[in-house]
Amino acid sequence: MNAMEQSIFNASQFQMLSDDILQEAKREGASSAEVSIAANKGFSVSAHEGDVETVEYNQDKVIEITVYFGKRTGSASISDVRPDAVHAAVRAACHIAKFTDADPAAGIAEKDELALPYPKLDLAYTWPISVEKAIELACQCEREALAYDKRIMSSEETSVATLEALHLYANSNGFIGFYPYTRHEISCVLIGKQGNEMQRDYSYTVASNSANLESISHVATRAGERTVRRLGARRLKTTKTPVIFMAEEARGLLGHFIAAISGGSLYRKSSFLVDHLNKKIFPSFVQIQEQPHLMGALGSAPFDEDGVTTRANVFIEDGILRNYSLSVYSARKLGMRTTGNAGGIHNLVIKLGDKNLPALLQTMGKGLLVTEIMGDGVNLVTGDYSRGVGGFWVENGEIQYPVHEITVAGKLQDMYTKIREVGNDVDVRGNIRTGSILIEEVMVAGS
Repeated sequence: MNAMEQSIFNASQFQMLSDDILQEAKREGASSAEVSIAANKGFSVSAHEGDVETVEYNQDKVIEITVYFGKRTGSASISDVRPDAVHAAVRAACHIAKFTDADPAAGIAEKDELALPYPKLDLAYTWPISVEKAIELACQCEREALAYDKRIMSSEETSVATLEALHLYANSNGFIGFYPYTRHEISCVLIGKQGNEMQRDYSYTVASNSANLESISHVATRAGERTVRRLGARRLKTTKTPVIFMAEEARGLLGHFIAAISGGSLYRKSSFLVDHLNKKIFPSFVQIQEQPHLMGALGSAPFDEDGVTTRANVFIEDGILRNYSLSVYSARKLGMRTTGNAGGIHNLVIKLGDKNLPALLQTMGKGLLVTEIMGDGVNLVTGDYSRGVGGFWVENGEIQYPVHEITVAGKLQDMYTKIREVGNDVDVRGNIRTGSILIEEVMVAGS
């Protein structure tokens, strides 16, 4: 057990608490039970106009209890760890279960599916930073960002945040596991002005290890550069054109794919990829897999929310859909086996090409570079896609001018098949790791 577990969270106490809950559920007559404990502690500070604007501390724990009486389920959630409160929650969950309808798919994971044993991953890196130092860094970031260009009118917010957390899961099939993790972030949001026009943009850095955060100066400069480049934005005429989704926005395209192959969407028949297993979804060069055990990665986890071992799932092989993303429950609903994805994907990775963003722009020649996506215009049932975007118009492989107030529209299934290249400018600031994505042709609606 490392220093973080000892100083911030009493993992041994949580283990004893989970065992007590499981035993209480058994005494109440439950045939099986499971408990999940999430605890976190941290703070965030924000600066505005050269001074501290907010300081927020957080220290939370949530205990989720689920009991089963055969195939009937009851659940309760509490944050109070006093024995009386815990036992009352277990009894409440048991009471609920006695009045619910039986669900053939209900129940905890089978023993042969559980992560016994599970890998120990290095996901926790305490950032020994004081609130005073965090305020100093936030003010420095704001100061350097405002000095980047005279057209930077003000900062909307500059913040520094740190979080330490512990996740524990246990069930009555003999599984108990826990792992600590951390998340640290610096962000800067700016407002630029030119004439009567105002534009907003931002930059941020996030990592589980503070040593991997980009410098304050880099965040400030990048925020300033992005904000200034948006000034002078124009609207485009409605047209069909090649489009590059910059890496941080390309994550969303892959996120919609993952949502469409998730078990919940599939058994509810609310996905455009129902019955698409072993069918071609992407061009043959596209390979997409899950890598849940990357050391220090933000999406890594040794086991999922069912206590099932996470694994290197292959979702897309040579453009073909090879696996769905399934929890124990959704797998049973579909008559399949869990893929260790209760709670979602852990580090989705697409195979990168050999071109950086400037080289992708040269390949595209003429078209739209999307650097911002707004709104929620995605229908997973049909695949219809319509999102407001901002970015840059490109000609002769070079950025010509910024654009705004336009919409990219189409069907996701068509957009996926028309992917031409994936860049090597991978963005690792999240659970989906991809480079920029060039799509052959998309409808862009403007003036």
